[in-house]
Amino acid sequence: MSEPGGNGAAPEPLLRLDSVDTFYGPIHILQGVNLQVGPGELVCLLGGNASGKSTTLKTVLGIVRPRNGSVNFAGEDVTARPTSYRIGKGIAIVPENRRLFAPMSVRENLEMGAYLQGGGTKEAFDRVYELFPLLHERRSQLAGTLSGGEQQMVAMGRALMSQPKLLLMDEPSMGLAPILVERNFEIIQQVHQSGVAILVVEQNANVSLAIADRGYVLSTGRVVLEGPAAELREHEDLRKAYLGR
Repeated sequence: MSEPGGNGAAPEPLLRLDSVDTFYGPIHILQGVNLQVGPGELVCLLGGNASGKSTTLKTVLGIVRPRNGSVNFAGEDVTARPTSYRIGKGIAIVPENRRLFAPMSVRENLEMGAYLQGGGTKEAFDRVYELFPLLHERRSQLAGTLSGGEQQMVAMGRALMSQPKLLLMDEPSMGLAPILVERNFEIIQQVHQSGVAILVVEQNANVSLAIADRGYVLSTGRVVLEGPAAELREHEDLRKAYLGR
């Protein structure tokens, strides 16, 4: 277990946020945030409402630019780079509430995930259909007619179509029944085991820490805890605040 500011990760992380400060107007949201994700690593970012979790993802994507500090991805300082550049360099996101194109088919939604690659290769489709066989069966069905769990599969498949180096996931358990949450995180674990680095933003600490390599805890824009997931699960303050123990 380490306190904020420890190096905590591999010497050459895939993603690194260094002393990041972000603001919405005069409001100081992220305050000196340091965060790393190593190649092929699964890292969870925990915190309550208004803790800064979603702002962290937006900062990684370039939707929000830090006033101070830097964002480094795949060995390059991308702090001043636009979102499109970062996506092209290998970042993809499964957004909160999925945000599918409801009037379009499952296959068309998947194609949208690989628009920078011309709509996706056969290998990309095969990989997604291997992870989500149901999507192959429903490939001609309109995305808006699917159940919540099925739509989450489409959202994950769409993100994987670009064959990203880093997959960002914003509250993947939101709005899903407990049995679907468990299945969803099993799939996240499968994706992780295939070699894709993942940064999961979650309020459900139990399920995310069960599959993560490491974790960070945000509170009012500051990293207040970080360390191996197994150690975080046993941390007294975290257990009281998030694990109900």
